[in-house]
Amino acid sequence: MIKRYSRKELTNIWSEENKYKIWLDVEVAAAEAMEKLGQIPRGVASIVKKKAKISVSRVHKIESEVKHDVIAFLTSVTEKAGIKARYLHQGMTSSDVLDTSFNIQLVQSGKIILKDIDQILKVLKKQAKKYKFTPCIGRSHGIHAEPITFGLKLASFYEEFKRNRNRLKDAIDEVSTCAISGAVGTFANISPNVEKYVAKKLGLKVEPISTQVIPRDRHAFYFSVLGIIAGSIERVAIEIRHLQRTEVYELQEYFSKNQKGSSAMPHKKNPILSENLTGLARMVRSAVVPALENIALWHERDISHSSVERNIGPDANITTDFALVRLTNILENMIVYPKKMLENLNLTKGLIFSQEIMLELTKTGLSREKSYRLIQSYAKKCFAENLNLIDVISSDKFIMSKVSPKKLKSIFNYSKHFKNVNFIFRRVFK
Repeated sequence: MIKRYSRKELTNIWSEENKYKIWLDVEVAAAEAMEKLGQIPRGVASIVKKKAKISVSRVHKIESEVKHDVIAFLTSVTEKAGIKARYLHQGMTSSDVLDTSFNIQLVQSGKIILKDIDQILKVLKKQAKKYKFTPCIGRSHGIHAEPITFGLKLASFYEEFKRNRNRLKDAIDEVSTCAISGAVGTFANISPNVEKYVAKKLGLKVEPISTQVIPRDRHAFYFSVLGIIAGSIERVAIEIRHLQRTEVYELQEYFSKNQKGSSAMPHKKNPILSENLTGLARMVRSAVVPALENIALWHERDISHSSVERNIGPDANITTDFALVRLTNILENMIVYPKKMLENLNLTKGLIFSQEIMLELTKTGLSREKSYRLIQSYAKKCFAENLNLIDVISSDKFIMSKVSPKKLKSIFNYSKHFKNVNFIFRRVFK
C-alpha cells in the first residue's frame, strides 16, 4: 500500500522483516517440539534462535537463484546459524510455515483494527450523547421525511460499529489456526504433537484438518468482514458529504486555518476526507471477491491464492486501519450547525407532519384511503404554492369538524417525535 494511506503500526506487520521473523518463530517452535519428542538433537532451536539473523536482501538474493522463497529463507538461516540448522523444517512443507505465518499477520492486524473500532465507538458515543436531542430532518430517498435527532443518526452508526467489532472478533478467531501437517496434511513425516506445540506456543488453535494448506474459507470470512467494515465507513462518510453540501450545510469537516479547498475557487471548503474514505472503502471491498475465489483451490493445494494474498493481505488491512483512524478524527472534529438543522427541518413548512394529520382523521372514522388522498392533495398544494400546511388545513371546514384546533396545533409539534429517544439510547448504549 502507498505511504499516503498507511500507518506505521500496520506497515510494520506486513513488512518483509516481520514476515521472516514470524517464519523463524514457526521454525524454531517446530524445532523445540521435535527436540522434546527426540526427533532432532537437543539445542537446535536455541542455536538457531541465537545465531540466525534476518537479512531480507540476502533472502531475495538466494530466491533469485533458487526460485523458492521458503528454501531461500532456510538457506539464509543456515548460513548464519551453522550446520545444526539442517534439522529445521523436518517433515514440514512450505505451506506449514507460510499459512501459519500469514494467519499470525492477520491476527496481529485484526487486533489493531479492533482498537481502531474501539476508538470510533468512543467518539460516536460521546457525540451521540452531545447531540441526543438536536432536532434535524430525517430523509428517505434523499427527501424530507419526519423529524429525528442528530444524536440518533450517530447512535445508528455506533450500533453498526458494535456489530462490526463482534464480526471482526469472530473473524480473528476464524483465522487463528496453525497447520504443521506436512506435504498433503497427513502428518506422514511429522508428529501431530509438533503442530499442537507450535499452535500453543504461538497463541493459535490447531487446524482440525488441513490439506497442504489451511482452508481458505477462513480467510474469505476475514476479508469479507473487512469489506463490511469498509461499507460502514463509507456509510458514515457519505452522510457527512451529503450534510456538508451547500444546500444543506448541517455540518462540515474541520477546516484548518491555512487549509485550501480549491486551486481555482478561494471560497471552497470541500469534504475531502470523507470523499477519500469513500475511495478507500472501494479498495478494501475490492479484496473480498478475490478472497472468496481463493476458496476453490485444486485438489490439496495450488498456488493461485498466493499472489492474491500477497496483495490483499497488506493492502486491505493497512487501508482499513488507515480509514478507521481517519474517520475517528473526522467525527471527533466535525463542526455541527444545529441552527441550520432546525432551519432545514422547517423548510417544507409543516409537510413533515402529514402522517399525523392523516392518522388523526382515521381515528375519527374516515378510511385511511380517503384521509391519505385528502392530506396528499393539500400537501401538493402547499409544496407547489409555498404555503404552510397548518394554515391550509385550518381553512378546511370538513377537517376542522373532525379535528379540534388544539389537537391540530399539538400535531404540528416536534416533541412527540423525540419521546422515545431515551428509550432508543438505553437500548444502544446499555
